[in-house]
Amino acid sequence: MAEIIQRDGTWAFDGDTIRITPGLNRAVPLFRQTLGEIAMPLAAVAGIVLEPERRRGRLRLRLREGADPLLQATGGRLPDAADPYRLTVDADRTGVAEYVAEEIRRALLLDRIPKEPARAYLLPGPPVPVSVRTSDGTVSFDGTRIRIDWAETSERVKRATGPRIIGMGDLVRVEWVPNTGRVDGSLRFVTRETLSSALPPEKDPYALDLWGSARRDLLTALVAAAVTARLPHPSTRTATGNDGDDAHHAPRPASDHHDVLLRRLRELGRLHRDGVLTEEEFTRTKTAVLREF
Repeated sequence: MAEIIQRDGTWAFDGDTIRITPGLNRAVPLFRQTLGEIAMPLAAVAGIVLEPERRRGRLRLRLREGADPLLQATGGRLPDAADPYRLTVDADRTGVAEYVAEEIRRALLLDRIPKEPARAYLLPGPPVPVSVRTSDGTVSFDGTRIRIDWAETSERVKRATGPRIIGMGDLVRVEWVPNTGRVDGSLRFVTRETLSSALPPEKDPYALDLWGSARRDLLTALVAAAVTARLPHPSTRTATGNDGDDAHHAPRPASDHHDVLLRRLRELGRLHRDGVLTEEEFTRTKTAVLREF
């Protein structure tokens, strides 16, 4: 067993699995505390490095592309402090850190772990059910469906539609952008019916506008990752590379497609008449929908 214990957390390697446990220090980000322990299979690892710094070092795991739904959902946009695959190492523990890294490197060579992209997720993603409260509402995921309950501070267009429930069968992808504290973020659920939507997150009833506490809004990445883990793996997408049409979706008949677009146009017209959408927003979104006919 190769193990290193630091204030930020503990990494332990038994030859097959790297067990990553967040530390109990109050400085450990809420995201890491909520995510909890990760059992990383060696097959998901592409490499490990010890990055030296003046007073401290940093252990960093590099994962194979497509191995982890969390990295897939967040697209490398997690803040460094919240990244579970980085560990700050005190100067007097760099020797231990190098030993752990060397043991993992040796196992990668002996087990001939490929560095090519994985063709399936090798980690399960965050456990479900998972629920996060944000400034725009509460988003929950139970493994089969997503539910959004809007807050009193949400735009009227969202509150008027009531709770939003999205089944996994209707979902195409999840789009997550972090709230940095300087720039608002968003969590958007793209369905087959909303592929052409050009609504901004604050008005989109399929999106959460993240503008409040950056620390708490970061937890929405857990929802994004849990949902992503249950969507078809990126390697199954068609050769055309069209993110909006995954291979598991059979093409809809033209009549069904037109019915969906007509319903969308009627909804947009109602929102415009009610004053929820401005003339510019209505025109832009209607044009995008009409292009799909």
